[in-house]
Amino acid sequence: MPPIGRDLDDRQKLACAFRILGRSGFTENIAGHITVRVDGSEDLLINPWGLWWEEITASDICRVSPEAEVLDGKWDVTPAIHIHTELHRRRPDVRVVVHNHPYYATVLAALGVLPEFLHQTGSMFDGDLAFVDEYTGEVATADLGADLADRIGDKSVVLLANHGVIVTGPSVEEATYRAATIDRQCRLMYDVLVTGRDHTLVAPSLRRSMKASLLERGTDFFWNGAVRALLRDHPEVAE
Repeated sequence: MPPIGRDLDDRQKLACAFRILGRSGFTENIAGHITVRVDGSEDLLINPWGLWWEEITASDICRVSPEAEVLDGKWDVTPAIHIHTELHRRRPDVRVVVHNHPYYATVLAALGVLPEFLHQTGSMFDGDLAFVDEYTGEVATADLGADLADRIGDKSVVLLANHGVIVTGPSVEEATYRAATIDRQCRLMYDVLVTGRDHTLVAPSLRRSMKASLLERGTDFFWNGAVRALLRDHPEVAE
């Protein structure tokens, strides 16, 4: 696989993830946050409150405790930090949590519809999709974060009614790839629904192998290429 051409630490990877997803339309202006659990710790890396995803650099990233106390960083963090702290607390398998309100995922979240397996790439989410069917307002306390985490359970891609989407993953690379892909699948679902016509699905017997292929081979392909393009256009992201 063609490499990126340089090594990146976790802060640099996280800054790249924000820029990549911002460029792909995963954002909604002031909304959204991504956390990464620090290796060997329960602390989290997260974006500061007030910077748009498209302008974040590695030096902007904040470090917070599991109780959401800012330990390192120039600014404060989102009031919705407890979406992340409580989900990380309950899911040791999850290193990365991505949350925002991309347009087509938000449309389906308002309709109460999960994307179906309309295309081979959608197989990436086989067995991982869920819907939280109640909007409870801003998740601004640990108790509300805990309730949401309990509703999410063991799923890794969750549409939140009248809200947005949460994507989790074991690495920045995989979580970014999955996040960049889910809104495209939601757009495809919306466009198919608009036609009002019958549609076909990828057979369940084919999804497992396709999912494995996409995640095992597609993750590095996507991440390396996206980061190479980003660093060519915006080398300051790694600063």
